[in-house]
Amino acid sequence: MLTNAAVKAARPRAAAYKLADFGGLHLYVAPNGRKSFRMRFRWQSKEQLLTFGTVPEVSLDAARARCDEARERLDRGEDPREAPVCEIAQARFDAIAGRWHSHMRRRWTAVHAGDVLASLERDIFPAIGAMPIKAITVPVVLSALRVIEERGSLETARRVRQRISAVFGFAMAEDLVDQDPAAIVGRALMPPAPARHHPALLEIEGARELLAAAELVDAAPAVNLASRFLALTAVRLAAVRGARWEEIEDLDGEAPLWRIPAARMKLAAAKKLEARNDHLVPLSRQAVELLRVARNMHRTDANLHRLIFPGRAGGQIGEAAIGALYDRAGFAGRHVPHGWRATFATILNERCPGDHTAIDRALAHAPKDKVAAAYDRSEQLARRAQLFQAWADELVPAPAAPAAAA
Repeated sequence: MLTNAAVKAARPRAAAYKLADFGGLHLYVAPNGRKSFRMRFRWQSKEQLLTFGTVPEVSLDAARARCDEARERLDRGEDPREAPVCEIAQARFDAIAGRWHSHMRRRWTAVHAGDVLASLERDIFPAIGAMPIKAITVPVVLSALRVIEERGSLETARRVRQRISAVFGFAMAEDLVDQDPAAIVGRALMPPAPARHHPALLEIEGARELLAAAELVDAAPAVNLASRFLALTAVRLAAVRGARWEEIEDLDGEAPLWRIPAARMKLAAAKKLEARNDHLVPLSRQAVELLRVARNMHRTDANLHRLIFPGRAGGQIGEAAIGALYDRAGFAGRHVPHGWRATFATILNERCPGDHTAIDRALAHAPKDKVAAAYDRSEQLARRAQLFQAWADELVPAPAAPAAAA
């Protein structure tokens, strides 16, 4: 027979085990340390299991009371699994999803956490949020996802299915359900449309023509400078829009460098907190000269404008400003700001086929070999500096020397 002290003292083991009470009631201790009160009984000649709740949410006295009530229902010829004493069966999907979201949030960025919750609130909670999680079946999940598919959002349907499955995985780990009805639904969903690549110029001549044409467009000087700096550094657009002077190191020295803080990089939330994940961009001569021009433009109000490329109101330039610049320059549908990364990678991999790893690191791509990456943390800065200079020389070649006088 169980005691409160025995319940409290129960410790996890390598395999799950039970501590018996009476009337079929027992304490189930999982290898992860989670403890739950369960009752074994027979219904229609088959052994069944009823879960009353977990410790400490449900006390030993409460579990015994629920066990007694369940036995009374059995005596009346009723299935106790359908009784209100089974709180787990009545747990709503939206409540369990909220607990899962809170549990996972510390691993996500604020933007991703908001996107996950918004997708469930918009597309899933109206359909199945109020249902007991144990009552949700494969057809129920599929029906909710079909609504998303019917509006043409195939990729959203795929992501939402993964999130529903994650909620059920969380519920299974918490001993709330026995299976994940969303696990096999993916086979019945329509495949997402093929990924569309960002339009990008893949020949150096076209890239040069774009920069030259953009210079002729009547646009804010900061937008034109940001466009050219984006092309020279091949970073993501957000990095340039948020670039600040304190991130530039040794601008007038021998090894100028742009240190983009991990907090501003496209990384998991935990990695954004570590300085070792800062992205280092060696600056070419052309990039340095461009930054000097930008510095001179704002020399009198450097303390006011900490952004390198400030917008009209002192904040960041608009997210669509550089794309609009390219459209006005006659390159609509041929090249977008993010396309510079593809241009950089394509041309440099053709010019330097042995430098694939260094080129990937220059683009801040995560290494495919995770084991090697854990041990090899060298930044290859010297080689990357050479690559950025070679790229700048290709993109913005030095003007030809004037012909000698006869």
